[in-house]
Formats: sequence, C-alpha cells, structure tokens
Amino acid sequence: MKFSISREALLRPLTLVAGVVERRQTLPVLSNVLIEANGQQLSLTGTDLEVELVGRVELANVDQPGAATVPARKLMDICKSLPDQSEITFIVEDGRAILRAGRSRFTLSTLPAAEFPNIDEGQGETELTLPRGTLKHLIDATSFAMAQQDVRYYLNGMLIEMRNHLVRTVATDGHRLAVCSRSADIALDNPHKLILPRKGVLELVRLLDDSDEPVTLILGSNHLRARTGAFTFTSKLIDGKFPDYERVVPKGGDKHFTAERSELRQVLSRTAILSNEKYRGVRLNLEEGNLRVLANNPEQEEAEENVAIDYSGGGLEIGFNVGYLVDVLNVLNVEQVQMTLSDANSSALLEEPGGGDAMYVVMPMRL
Repeated sequence: MKFSISREALLRPLTLVAGVVERRQTLPVLSNVLIEANGQQLSLTGTDLEVELVGRVELANVDQPGAATVPARKLMDICKSLPDQSEITFIVEDGRAILRAGRSRFTLSTLPAAEFPNIDEGQGETELTLPRGTLKHLIDATSFAMAQQDVRYYLNGMLIEMRNHLVRTVATDGHRLAVCSRSADIALDNPHKLILPRKGVLELVRLLDDSDEPVTLILGSNHLRARTGAFTFTSKLIDGKFPDYERVVPKGGDKHFTAERSELRQVLSRTAILSNEKYRGVRLNLEEGNLRVLANNPEQEEAEENVAIDYSGGGLEIGFNVGYLVDVLNVLNVEQVQMTLSDANSSALLEEPGGGDAMYVVMPMRL
C-alpha cells in the first residue's frame, strides 16, 4: 500500500476515529486503526467491539491500493506533531508502515487487516433522516444525566424515542431525569425506542454540528448506524427496558417560581463551596419574592445567599444535591428558569417558563 495525503486531511478523521479506540485492550488489534486505500479514497476505521467509526477522505491518487492496521494513538500523535501543511507519504511493506514527511521518517508496526474485527450489525430495518443540529441539541440537552457505571446497566446510556414527527431523548441516573423533545420531519409506522450506550452517545455527538445538514439514522434490532458526510458511526444498543420516565415527572406542584438562570447558577455555585463535599447538599428556603440558599459542612462553615425570584405563595424548605441543579442550569439555554415544587419530599421540575422542549426532574435530599 502506498499513498500521499496532507496532514490536515488525515488529522480530522484520524482524531475522531482514534477517539473510539480504548487505551487498554484485550486484543492487540483493537488498539489499531484500520487503514484502507482504494481507488481515490482512504478509509480509517476504529472500534472497541461496541462502537465503530469509519472516516473517509478523498485522495488525489493511490499509488498502490491495500489495507493494514497501525497503532491509532501513535499515528495520531505523529500527525499532530508534524508541521502544518505537511505532505505525508504512507507506505506499507514487509509488515511495517513507513511515514515520510519532509525530513521526518517514522516506522510503525502493523497487524494484518484480516484480524481487524467487524461489528456485525445485522439488518437495518428503518432508515430516517434528521438535521444534525436537531440531534445534537437533543443529546446536549440530556446527556449529562446519564448514569456512569450503574449496576442497572440500562441507565448507562440514553433512550432515543422516535415516533411520527417527533424525536425525544431521555437520560436518568436514578436521582435526576432529563427529557428533551423536538418535532422532526419523519414518518414511522411504529414508534421506535432504543438505548444507546454512554460511549456511543459521546462519540456520536462529536460527529454532529449545529447545521441543518442531514444525518441518516439506520435503526436495527441491536444496533444504530448514523451517516454524516464522510463518517459512518455504528453502535450496539443496550438490551434492556428503560424505566417509565413519564411516571417520574411530578404532576400537580403548586409552588412555581421563576428566576434569572445565570444569577441562580452563580448563587448555587458559590454556596456549593461550603457544602458537605461528600453529599453536596444545599437547602433552599422559598419565601415570597426571595429564595434563600444555605449550605454548611462538618467543619461548621456556612454559606448563605439570597436571590430575587418571581413568587408569591407559601414558604417551603427543601434540600438538593447542588451539583444536580447546576448541571441543569448549565444546559438550559434561556434567560429565565421556572422551578415547580410541591413539598419537601417531592421532586422539583425545572424548565423554561411556560414549557419549552426540555424538562428536568431533580429528586430532593434529606438534610
């Protein structure tokens, strides 16, 4: 195999593809990226057996077609360290990959392309197209609430729900819930629900931007495939039943208040400095026209802040993990935030005043 390519043309797909490759691998070939040169196209593939990403680059010409796998991280580090606008010549011979750029020469070990695993994705049953910006917004609005390493494995991912003219993403770790819905120009005979694993969510969103350019989704029984321009992303799905999130959304809260989002976020962040480092609890005291935020810790240190709110009604004291509230205020992209409460033992509902496309539920804490 032999081809030439500019550093910039190689670096973007290589960086995204290498992101899928795990540093610690059981199979040596999984630390590698598969490079295939054919006709006038170069394709790069990385996988960890759960998620696979293929990036493609057009080449002016391929001197000698072929395929090989080379260490992903080393190849990426070499490309990053080369000067801008470098022209890279890539040759594979006698089980070695040789990179030449200007006066630099690197020799990398290779493994046969035949050893590289392929995710068997089965048949794709349904194909639909969304604007990239829509899918990115849905993921960005909810992904922070995914669980990380919960024994309830179906929480370590995101529920993507699709029905006629609607796409919804849902994430929860059992303490908080994030739901975001957007209307979309899709027609489906049956609603689809699938749970994309955490790593798949984080890798997919790296391929998306805020544009109206299309992303094509192919839904299979045990995999999701997404195509955006030069990239094809495939992820296995989590086989499990996602909790009935609609039951968790609190109904009938009678205490509604609105506050400036950025001011409330700053107040909570400052108060959090003196909260208990383990439990991160703060107390909210709801009064007419004012919200008092209190925190203390085992060292007898205390913080108190007051923030003006639009509220007239009965008083209430309720405790929360301050990190959960700040996370919601970080992703809500609005001037004002509305919070609905009922009593000290019921979850809070946070959303844009009057609704909006996202809603967030945070469970209270006993303090």
